[in-house]
Amino acid sequence: MTQSPSAAAGAPPQAAAYLSTPVLLLMAGACGLCAGSNYFNQPLLHSIAVGLGVSEARSALTVTLAQVTYAVGLLLLVPLGDKCERRGLVVGLMLLASVGLFISGFARSFAMLFAGTAMAGLFSVAAQVLVPMAATLSDPRRSGRAVGLVMSGLLTGILAARSVAGLLSAWGGWNTVYRAAGISMLVLAAALWLVLPRSRNPSPPSYGSTLRSLGRLIARHPRLRSRALLGGLSFASVSAMFSTMSLLLSGPAFGLGDAHIGLVGLLGVAGALMANAAGRLADKGHGQATTAGAAVLLVASWGALWLGGGSMAWFLAGILLIDLALQGGHITNQNVVYQLEPQARSRINAVYMTSYFIGAAAGSALGSAAWQHGGWAGTCLLGVALGLCAVGVMLYDRALVRRAAA
Repeated sequence: MTQSPSAAAGAPPQAAAYLSTPVLLLMAGACGLCAGSNYFNQPLLHSIAVGLGVSEARSALTVTLAQVTYAVGLLLLVPLGDKCERRGLVVGLMLLASVGLFISGFARSFAMLFAGTAMAGLFSVAAQVLVPMAATLSDPRRSGRAVGLVMSGLLTGILAARSVAGLLSAWGGWNTVYRAAGISMLVLAAALWLVLPRSRNPSPPSYGSTLRSLGRLIARHPRLRSRALLGGLSFASVSAMFSTMSLLLSGPAFGLGDAHIGLVGLLGVAGALMANAAGRLADKGHGQATTAGAAVLLVASWGALWLGGGSMAWFLAGILLIDLALQGGHITNQNVVYQLEPQARSRINAVYMTSYFIGAAAGSALGSAAWQHGGWAGTCLLGVALGLCAVGVMLYDRALVRRAAA
């Protein structure tokens, strides 16, 4: 692929250097694998507990560890995209993540699995360097489409990871999942090294000033605060569903096994198509309308999920709607924040995505508590409450736009 001097400097690239659709698709696949690798363990907890001779409660600690280390990577590593050469940074992070996956895949003790999970979670944030890189190296008139396409891969990876892990585990054991993912990570890292152009910020700041600038970015941009909060609340609402879905589906109402539960969750992959559509709508100037529609749909989806407590048809409809809502809102959020300060996209992405995954962790914890105290009805009430909070933040964001226009 031809590289222009401006692309190498991190400035808007010349037309010849714009990323092609096949390269964007490759970036999407890499994002999906990086993000999805943190969700492989969720359907494998029982097998891991049996294989390593620990309790299921202890094996479940790997879920929390993956989320925590990913959040640490978002805060400490993703901002390096504004300092370091981005192609080398992405490939280096993916290579380190593959080492973590191989450690997990060949683990013979829980401590070894714990270390591998931590390493993979920390360095899999390569995905969050690729997303703003797609915006930087794409035609400015189609940056929303580029981000939507790459994010489709990332979201598909998150949604499909549980199902793929379950199927691979049934075929070759839980270790096979991590070994296959490690090999795939190496292959994709090599491919990205070959096709991506070099890209660097023309005036890279020091690492210390890079981290200090995160607070200044939050203070300087009200819409970064509003969109980060909107994304966090939306993901919290969806995470409340995913953290309790298996409890409902394996219970008396449905009596499904792990493999069937994974296939039910796979329906959400269809919602990932919304990411590309939302990006195109944002490019056409319909970002605000898409955000509003996604926020309203998020609340409405919980009505279908509540009815789904006794009806598989309603439950499947609810999963599809809630994924459409999450991804439509997420893409428009990113499209907005990336335009706030283009030369600081990696740092802005770090702020936004840290809030996004804090929301996910909080939603999972609150969802589990709501299930314990109120069952599926309690989970649905929590989801609606978080969705209504998201609608409130969406209205506040619209007020910020009107105020700026005035």
